[in-house]
Amino acid sequence: MKLTPENDGRRHFDFPALWQKARILSAIAVGASLIALIIGGLDLGIDFEGGTSFEVATEATIDEVAGVLPGGVAADARIQEVEEAGERLVRVRSSVEDPAAAEALRASLDELGEITAFESVGPTWGSAITNKAIRALVVFFVLIAMYISVRLEWKMAIGALAAVAHDIIISVGAYAIFRFEVTPATVIAFLTIMGYSLYDTIVVYDKVRDITARVGATGRYTYTEMMNLALNQVLARSINTTITSIIPVLSMLIVGSLILGATTLQEFSIALLVGLIVGGYSSLFVASYVVAQLKEREPEYEQIAAKVAKKSGDSDDGATRRVSADDATFGEQAGRARANKAGAATKTKPSGPAKPTKSKKGAGPTTTAGGTQVPPRPRKTKKKK
Repeated sequence: MKLTPENDGRRHFDFPALWQKARILSAIAVGASLIALIIGGLDLGIDFEGGTSFEVATEATIDEVAGVLPGGVAADARIQEVEEAGERLVRVRSSVEDPAAAEALRASLDELGEITAFESVGPTWGSAITNKAIRALVVFFVLIAMYISVRLEWKMAIGALAAVAHDIIISVGAYAIFRFEVTPATVIAFLTIMGYSLYDTIVVYDKVRDITARVGATGRYTYTEMMNLALNQVLARSINTTITSIIPVLSMLIVGSLILGATTLQEFSIALLVGLIVGGYSSLFVASYVVAQLKEREPEYEQIAAKVAKKSGDSDDGATRRVSADDATFGEQAGRARANKAGAATKTKPSGPAKPTKSKKGAGPTTTAGGTQVPPRPRKTKKKK
């Protein structure tokens, strides 16, 4: 990573130089997530698939629990150990929806210990929950696209939605890879992730809009160079916001889930943790990259890029040019000052050494441009006859 000192002593990151590596990293993460989703799918909770779930307080092993299940249930039942409030529980989930079959399953589990939790969801309810979750995501995308298009511009809306889609695919892919169960709490966490990712992205977009309004008026910098300045100015804020958001989520995951055994907190906090990390990354390396590529195709910035490339020539070392301190601070005002100075220099002609001026008769000494005094000519007098 190349670092160059800022004029104010801060460190400056060349984000456009890092975008190529970020594209490869994002492509690998998104590709792995899609493969995991296609091959393994998601471990959907009972609220989405329907079926019956029991939690039994027992010391029996997984094999012993499977041995007491009715024959038609044991084939597709999922049995796992969970710990809640320091107590060992065995969770049995099956696709049983018939009330009589569910009652037979309950009777077999009563032999192992006390049933602490029971849940039965029909296929209609699970399908309705799934449709509502998908509808919520679609409405969210549409409203956000409309808001950003009106508040900023449509190209920024495309960049923001690309970053959100990137975050959701990777977050859902993590659930598919590690086989975490997807519950309604997970869907709520995904919506929270999208809100955080958009907040961080809009902070970047608002900053680059402010910079282009000032610096862009000079006509000396490409949009990528101005985006690089904006990212460096919001970098500290993005990092601090991400860290302060991750700390309570980690506390919820470690204390609430691992120590207290609250499985609902685990489902919620894992999705938040993955989403916060990926969301902070996408605002700097996905949303900004997409907008920069779209803006550089505008005729105005194409002309500036051609002019900059022609001016730099072979001296370009591949690093992104820095916006000067004067342009970053004063923008258009600094550009006008440079133009006025250049115009004044072309109008002023260099003057040679000044010729000594002729002095009138009887006048005192004259002074040349160099400061040399020329004595007056002696006055001629007529002789009287």
